[in-house]
Amino acid sequence: MTAVAPTPITFPRADTVFEPVRVRRTAPAGPGPIADLVGADITTALDGSGRSVRYVNLDYAASAPALSAVAAEIAEALPQYASVHRGAGYLSQLTTDRYEKARVSVRRFIRARADDHVIFTRNTTDAINLLAGATPGDTVVLDIEHHANLLPWKRSGARVVACRPTLAETITALSEELQRSPAALLAVTGASNVTGEVLPLTTLADIAHSAGARILVDAAQLAPHRALNMVSHGIDYLVFSGHKLYAPFGCGVLAGRGDWLDAAAPYLAGGGATLDVRGSDAASDDGSDTGVQWATGPARHEAGTPNVLGAVAIAAACEAVTELGHERIGLHEHALRCRLDAGLDSISGVEPLSIWSDTSDRVGIAAFTVTGRTPRAVAEFLNDSHGIGVRDGRFCAHPLLNHLGHPEGAVRVSFGLGTGADDIDRLLYALRELTATASEGSR
Repeated sequence: MTAVAPTPITFPRADTVFEPVRVRRTAPAGPGPIADLVGADITTALDGSGRSVRYVNLDYAASAPALSAVAAEIAEALPQYASVHRGAGYLSQLTTDRYEKARVSVRRFIRARADDHVIFTRNTTDAINLLAGATPGDTVVLDIEHHANLLPWKRSGARVVACRPTLAETITALSEELQRSPAALLAVTGASNVTGEVLPLTTLADIAHSAGARILVDAAQLAPHRALNMVSHGIDYLVFSGHKLYAPFGCGVLAGRGDWLDAAAPYLAGGGATLDVRGSDAASDDGSDTGVQWATGPARHEAGTPNVLGAVAIAAACEAVTELGHERIGLHEHALRCRLDAGLDSISGVEPLSIWSDTSDRVGIAAFTVTGRTPRAVAEFLNDSHGIGVRDGRFCAHPLLNHLGHPEGAVRVSFGLGTGADDIDRLLYALRELTATASEGSR
């Protein structure tokens, strides 16, 4: 990808008299949004001003707004919604076709192998818990993972590797642990949900495979920003959520090799996961339930009526992102990230956070603290005085925040397709005002 130099940014002097209800341009015009998102024109009232401003959503990493293309696909599918599988009626056949085509779209988006299972789940957490129940052996995991990719493995006695000061040292530590004793799986994040730092997936896959293990990639924060290729990256299992990928309709994905999944007990016992249910005196094909013959393939772990519209939404998002093009998305987000990084670095009292000292590859996420202000106080100020939504706290990654020396939490900014340079400028202007006010109060 061609590097894009950061746009020079200038800010008001610290003694500037600020007017919170006004949005001043403090930097040259830059890139605007590159996709239409639902709710992009939402306004919010500012405290005590009697004024409203356009709301700036910088909390994409928690739940991204829906792409207009996704909403349009749901609007088309909803009137024709019916039960899936085994129905003879026209609408049932139509809905079943949409549901199974969604699987094809997801497979194409992540470049999965032809024989990989693509299972629809509730979200990333659900998908990882499903795989945890199917993994036939030890799992190695870093201590800096999101709770969704840490707690399911710790429950089953995972071998947790402590993060090192550099990414190179951390990779070495993972390799040594995998070589020390056999493991079935290495579970890693694709991009940190706190700092946005990206891990070298091909390298990690090679390390896992050379030790006789498989690799799971939690792509919840990677899928909205980067191209995924299970084949070329050597990924055995991959999970992500629709609500991070501009499809907030309560659906997630687990994709990967079928042997472990077919050998495991069904995630839920119920209709749709069975081929045959016989009398109580008959033996089960896998011994887990008397008289039940379970399906193989995705159906084995999709018992009950599935979230059809959620699956359709994910597929629509995959197709819309693909149509935009990952190169265009990458260049757009790189320009915004450079603008944000340069601005944060220029503000006294703002401390950007990073996990490793030897990497600069990040997706559209940044975390920071403000001297003398709690993360919640910063987030409330940005919302109440400037109409900017960010995240504060520990982001379901408590061990990581402890590792970074901020057990009380931090502020997280995250952006994507609907973000423009004006949004980044408004955030930087607001932070400049906040830190200037703090400086005045300390005199």
